[in-house]
Amino acid sequence: MSYNEKLRDLYQQYERTGHAQPFTMHELAAWAYDQGLCIPQRSTIVNRLAEEFSRAMREDSFVDAQGRRVRSKHVATYERNGRQYSLWADIRSATREHMERSFQQRRQGIVGDCRQLKSDVDSYNQNHNIGEDIQLVLDFTLDMEEYEALKAIA
Repeated sequence: MSYNEKLRDLYQQYERTGHAQPFTMHELAAWAYDQGLCIPQRSTIVNRLAEEFSRAMREDSFVDAQGRRVRSKHVATYERNGRQYSLWADIRSATREHMERSFQQRRQGIVGDCRQLKSDVDSYNQNHNIGEDIQLVLDFTLDMEEYEALKAIA
């Protein structure tokens, strides 16, 4: 029996126990775990913890000598032996190569978000908008200048 078949079988057991419908997957998972019917594999637990650590590291920051709030931990994706790895480093001790890679990859993520936003706005304007087109400005120069000006007077 495959793992997915086992999960479907556990759902059928859950259903037979008379649990209310509809239900959430969290309710089903909690029931299976609490009954000792589905114990997560070590890899599942490690993957979940890795995700939680990643979220926590993204929030880790410090104030630099100039008073800026700066993110401490930075991730960059590398490929080794045909596999991708996300390697983390502290900005205060990371190599320049790691930081350049991390910054470039974050920038590419922002570009990807902007491309998707443009597609969404264009589609809305062309297919659903009954008023004036919603204007989208993707040049952030003025936003950054405003941020710097406000920071200077704060």
